[in-house]
Amino acid sequence: MKYYLNVLKNYATFSGRARRSEYWYFVLFNVIFTVAAMMLDKAFGTNFSFETAAGPIDLPYGYVYVVYALFILLPSLAVFVRRLHDVGKSGWFVLISLIPIVGSIWILVLLCTDSISGKNQYGSNPKGIGNYDEIDQVGEYLVK
Repeated sequence: MKYYLNVLKNYATFSGRARRSEYWYFVLFNVIFTVAAMMLDKAFGTNFSFETAAGPIDLPYGYVYVVYALFILLPSLAVFVRRLHDVGKSGWFVLISLIPIVGSIWILVLLCTDSISGKNQYGSNPKGIGNYDEIDQVGEYLVK
């Protein structure tokens, strides 16, 4: 839950890096809250329904879901971009997901890939591994 709240605190921060655990815990809690919003829509009777020639169609989501989806859109995109930064890719790689099938598979592989050790152009490793700038006289690394 702390990762979910951390993402919400940095809701519009597209710079920096996000660990795998931060991203995937955010996704987990996002799915839980999305399902809860759908259940609330069903319980309150605010889910969307349409009349068609074949009969009425009740959608599983409604106003509560839409409000939650709009609320979480920017933080989701920000943590997605920071996760791509962690593996050394630009945030524009999000557009690769628009390529049918192959793009989604490639993005999933990038999201599951371990962090690049040390610093990259987007910042230092959030795990603190490999963030060494210089070696002191004893031969130990100085972490910056």
